[in-house]
Amino acid sequence: MLISELGLNQVAGLQRMSNPKPVQVISVTSGKGGVGKTNASANIAISLASQGKDVLLLDADFGLANIDVLLGIKATNNLSHVINGERTLEEIMVRGPGGIRIIPASSGVKDMVKLNHAEHAGVIRAFSELSFNPDVLLIDTAAGITDSVVTFIKASHEVIVVVCDEPASITDAYAMIKLLSREHGMHRFRILANMVNSAQEGIELYKNLVKVTDQFLDVALSYIGAVPYDDYLKKAIKKQKAVVDAYPRSKSAISFKKIAQKTSHWPVPKLASGGIEFFVEKLFKNFNEKAATAYE
Repeated sequence: MLISELGLNQVAGLQRMSNPKPVQVISVTSGKGGVGKTNASANIAISLASQGKDVLLLDADFGLANIDVLLGIKATNNLSHVINGERTLEEIMVRGPGGIRIIPASSGVKDMVKLNHAEHAGVIRAFSELSFNPDVLLIDTAAGITDSVVTFIKASHEVIVVVCDEPASITDAYAMIKLLSREHGMHRFRILANMVNSAQEGIELYKNLVKVTDQFLDVALSYIGAVPYDDYLKKAIKKQKAVVDAYPRSKSAISFKKIAQKTSHWPVPKLASGGIEFFVEKLFKNFNEKAATAYE
């Protein structure tokens, strides 16, 4: 096929695939709901953007998508329209605070693991046709341990596990780390302590989790910080704004900014496999493995 017969976006996609820009792919996840995972995802994304990063935030919670609601953004289209071939990925993107780009999902979108071959191909094509590569692709996964969550995590370079000081949160976080370690060969996780009463409480929460993982699992946990659940965070949620945007001097906002600063210093993937294509290829490799297992 002649280059002139290709769309401009396809040409741009081919050019990037031959010389991809390194993209840091980070999943933000949790063993259970209610621990502030989506709030953390949004505030880290906006904080990274304020530090000069080009950030793409993917809402990967297909059962309870709510990043647009959290930030008070109206998304006319979502990932289901891309899957159905009605829109391109860039057409459904919406701009958020700080200039971040958001790929909205929608409650009730078919689980990505359950897409057929043609739908998989459509999503792969949608990513390859992007006219840009961000510095960071931040993925807000669903809570819990589902096939979709595991697939997104396995396709990422880094995994942030959000926990709070509740027995159920710690137990479920451990269960998730155990599954990813023993069944999927993952051994490195970043821990974010959320909604704590003090910095020391966050450290103790992390230490308690490490005690258990050191005893039973072959994993390395690293602590990236704690976020207090202050009154300004509550006010920001009611305003449908990120606390780093609404109350930048609050304790929780400062904590999110410090955590984002840490993530910006994590190792960047090698150029040869660091573009969005790396994420997409690995993502659908995992999808295909799950599909093959289902038919065994």
